[in-house]
Amino acid sequence: MKKKDIKILLVDDEQDILEIVSYNLSSEGYQVFTAQNGIEAIAKAKKAKPHLIILDVMMPEMDGIEACEKIREIPDLNNAIITFLTARGEDYSQVAGFEAGADDYITKPIKPKVLVSKVKALLRRLKDEESSTDAIIKIGDLVINREEYKIALKGKEIILPRKEFELLSLLATKPGKVFKREEILDKVWGNEVVVGGRTIDVHIRKLREKIGNKSFKTVKGVGYKFVN
Repeated sequence: MKKKDIKILLVDDEQDILEIVSYNLSSEGYQVFTAQNGIEAIAKAKKAKPHLIILDVMMPEMDGIEACEKIREIPDLNNAIITFLTARGEDYSQVAGFEAGADDYITKPIKPKVLVSKVKALLRRLKDEESSTDAIIKIGDLVINREEYKIALKGKEIILPRKEFELLSLLATKPGKVFKREEILDKVWGNEVVVGGRTIDVHIRKLREKIGNKSFKTVKGVGYKFVN
């Protein structure tokens, strides 16, 4: 996918941040849309269908966490990459963001060039999806369609946030194999993305709620595996 075809939605209530970040991203050749609160972000996202959404957390009218949850409920936006850009770096805020369906977390202040670099790293995942060869994974009553980012359990479709989907897809590629935490972080989040140690645990807990607790086994001190 060419840069000129990639759409990015930037959401922040600080006008100077919108101007600086949108200028730097536009200079790279991306299509950039902006919004100043969660309600406006949802409306813009529905219309533009962005590939990447950069959300501030603390905003008037509707904060980023709630906006993220509502965006993830929109089928056309389920494949969008969502990252938070915020000055709040506390663990509880990050966990809340991931539980709402975010894929990543970037902490302010950040230099524009560094932010552009992180955006490029996030957008590489779009290329990875395009080059994926294992489009369909079938394990018992579970069917994973990696091209369409859809799963079905006993014939019923279940919509998962991007990171939950990628984590499930990874574990399901080799049922019974124990994936070490380091390997999961590398393959699902990438070497260039720094996430907290609790991130995997949060996503596994969400998958257990949706797919079934017995499908995932914790190997203490090592990692996780998918149980067929």
